[in-house]
Amino acid sequence: MAFMKKYLPPILGIFLAYYYYSANEEFRPEMLQGKKVIVTGASKGIGEQMAYHLAKMGAHVVVTARSKENLKKIVSHCMELGAASAHYIAGTMENMTFAEQFVAKAGKLMGGLDMLILNHITNTSMNLFSGDIHIVRRSMEVNFLSYVVLSATALPMLKQSNGSIVVVSSKAGKMASPLIAPYSASKFALDGFFSSIRMEHSVAKINVSITLCILGLINTAGPTYTRSSDRAHRVL
Repeated sequence: MAFMKKYLPPILGIFLAYYYYSANEEFRPEMLQGKKVIVTGASKGIGEQMAYHLAKMGAHVVVTARSKENLKKIVSHCMELGAASAHYIAGTMENMTFAEQFVAKAGKLMGGLDMLILNHITNTSMNLFSGDIHIVRRSMEVNFLSYVVLSATALPMLKQSNGSIVVVSSKAGKMASPLIAPYSASKFALDGFFSSIRMEHSVAKINVSITLCILGLINTAGPTYTRSSDRAHRVL
């Protein structure tokens, strides 16, 4: 009996884990062929590369950021790579009205929505927090609140398609670090909010998946954090 109590639970856990993960269908690029996808923060770095990968897999893509000129080039390259369609809508996620309108416009351009990829952040610098509440408010509004607005606006379309929300976060949202307190706070907020919403979807039987991506070091032309007044750029 003691043996059963000691060893049966871990053995059962291993068996169930194996069954769950082996039962899941492996990802294949063709799964995204024809899918309708939004990518925010897409004028450089991670967002740009995601748009290119989606294009190669034959998805419909709508990208957004502040830089209209960069977005034009990215949309053109997406079409060269094989995107089913590619469009851009330039604007800033500091404006919550734009965030709402952007999702509606993107949905009309593609005729629906299968996946919402949230990737943008505001400019961030590495400094000791000196009590500047404006910086904290701006980080929370752009890095967190706009994500909530975008996902809430997109949810009716995602319910129709049994779609998904992908939230690009960071190790800074799991582990506190000095010099990036406002940024870190916004990433912790993403984890708390979207992890809770994932549970709510499960309870309410809403078939819209939520994936939180915790990124470490990256090798793109995206943000690099530096001291002083130099800014890190992952465009909004």
